[in-house]
Amino acid sequence: MQVSHSVRAVQVPDESPMRPVSTNIYLVGRDQVLTIDSGEALDRYRWMLRGYLAATEKAEIAVAAVTHHHSDHSGNLKWTREIFDAEIAIPENGRPLLKGRLPAKGVRKLVDGQLVELDGGVNLRVITSPGHSVDSICYYLEDEGVLFTGDTMLGSTTTTIGDLAAYRTTLQRLVDLPNLKVICPGHGPLVHDPRERLQSYIDHRNGREAQILDALREGGPRTSWEIMLAIYDDIDTRLRRAADSNVRTHLAQLEAEGRILASPGRPRRPTARKRTREEARLRERERIIKRARRLEAAARRAEVRAQENPPTDEWIEPPRYELT
Repeated sequence: MQVSHSVRAVQVPDESPMRPVSTNIYLVGRDQVLTIDSGEALDRYRWMLRGYLAATEKAEIAVAAVTHHHSDHSGNLKWTREIFDAEIAIPENGRPLLKGRLPAKGVRKLVDGQLVELDGGVNLRVITSPGHSVDSICYYLEDEGVLFTGDTMLGSTTTTIGDLAAYRTTLQRLVDLPNLKVICPGHGPLVHDPRERLQSYIDHRNGREAQILDALREGGPRTSWEIMLAIYDDIDTRLRRAADSNVRTHLAQLEAEGRILASPGRPRRPTARKRTREEARLRERERIIKRARRLEAAARRAEVRAQENPPTDEWIEPPRYELT
């Protein structure tokens, strides 16, 4: 999808309620392009990237940038380096969060205000945008009015927040950007009323805060889960944990401001034996998943080879044909 003169969107359909409609990969520039985010380490994202570039772009990835460390945005960074020999561009504080997903070489860090310069005078400015995650960054192509937000802002829903105070500062910084015309989010459709949508995000957070305070005024101490059930009465049940996390970010800010009191609670502390069993279970599950992926890849290769060779497994002597 053409977004602006220098920007194209590759929208990969997604059925997860946490990633509504699509997971988006963006291509910026021509010939030697920059990608913003690369999807999960799954074949459908890799096929889309390679197929789109080969069939439509006839271009190569020169730089693979990422908006934050979450695996649905950064899963293919090492693969992109291996396949395209692309330079990998990450947030300044992202390396420890991207452990295991980065190549040994070819990685550079991006800092707030830095210009990422591409051929043809295409320049993107890096904007640190913490809130959804500690390492979230946006990219702004001011000449064309295109803002790439990752999960800082989504196309059709609100997003999950880790640090609400930082997130509110981020939203205000984005709404004040000059020449803003379109937002390219990490998931879902493009946003063509960017200032109005950013302001609606600000208003939404203010409204949620008011709802939480109203719920607490109704009497007695309440858990974040109880508050979530009270104010998210029509939410998809698969999103309850995410909603509870957002409620807790509001509560943390309210507590820091001295507007509410919080009891410490009593966390569950698993025994060392239970932790060891759980770690072993997770390792075994990961081993099985990796083996299944290898087997799947081998099956695909075998299927391709089968198409290239005669069906000797079906015939001792195949039929032969001649004219009558």
